[in-house]
Amino acid sequence: MALDRIILAFAGFMVLLSVALGVYVSPYWFFLTVFVGLNLIQSAFTGFCPAAIIFKKLGVKPGCAFN
Repeated sequence: MALDRIILAFAGFMVLLSVALGVYVSPYWFFLTVFVGLNLIQSAFTGFCPAAIIFKKLGVKPGCAFN
């Protein structure tokens, strides 16, 4: 699996996790949803993604978007 797809899957998982935690644990978990969304928007414009850097260091091969 390429880095691009792993980033999308990770972001989707984090959004679903934070929504579930926001509903069942505390509404403050919705701030994580906002953070993930803002990070996706800024990475679309700048190309900088902290999660991509971490996954690259773990040995994931880059795809088209994160060379």
